[in-house]
Amino acid sequence: MLTPSVSRAGYTEKNTDKNAVMDKTERLFRLMDKLRHYRHPVTAAVLAAQLQVSVRTVYRDIQTLITLGAGIDGEAGIGYLLRSGFFLPPLMFDEAELEALALGLRWVEVQGDDELVTAARNVLAKVAAAAPTDLRDRINDIGLLAFPALDDKGAAFLRQVREAIRRERRLQISYIREDGTASERIVWPIMLAFFDSRRMLVAWCELRNEFRHFRLDRIGSLIVPGDPYPRRRMQLTREWRLEMKQQQHEERQ
Repeated sequence: MLTPSVSRAGYTEKNTDKNAVMDKTERLFRLMDKLRHYRHPVTAAVLAAQLQVSVRTVYRDIQTLITLGAGIDGEAGIGYLLRSGFFLPPLMFDEAELEALALGLRWVEVQGDDELVTAARNVLAKVAAAAPTDLRDRINDIGLLAFPALDDKGAAFLRQVREAIRRERRLQISYIREDGTASERIVWPIMLAFFDSRRMLVAWCELRNEFRHFRLDRIGSLIVPGDPYPRRRMQLTREWRLEMKQQQHEERQ
């Protein structure tokens, strides 16, 4: 009678130790995940509140991560910052995060841009390759699907538009308005919006001397002359956002 009892007690103790180790490992991963969201030092108190642990636990876990080689700068009372360029080990995803990641990448896959399709598949493959086997199985069977738009006329220029936005280059387009009127435009592309059934280019129009929105499926031809537009895209984007806010405010009045 004593042997089974001792054996059972030993089994319980080992399981308890294993669970404690797993809990700490998960906590360290979560701490790293929180740190990578900040570009400026974040205090242990803020991290403790987010992780629902004590400040002392955060201090102890920070030191553990540093000992393990994590690139964390800072000190108690000032804050901590994950060093730029530090490579994070593969992180675990909860069910909602996994569904969001897989569905988002699959939605990109059906947008008709060959370069983005390849990139989305590569990202999903990298995540799956770095994940445990059970996570790879869940990625392949999340039960969520994305379908392309039925009328996909605007896909032809996606790659050129994205490239022009990235490199801040002018575009020369032949545009057909809703009433059938055609015009030639020189525009400064700043953003590309994806809707369920169409894509919209946000750009500064040299002809109208203002921000305009152009549906990609109404662009008849597109040329990238190669010359940059004279202002930075970041500043143009801020001005466009401000203009949109002002319009929304006026519409509410």
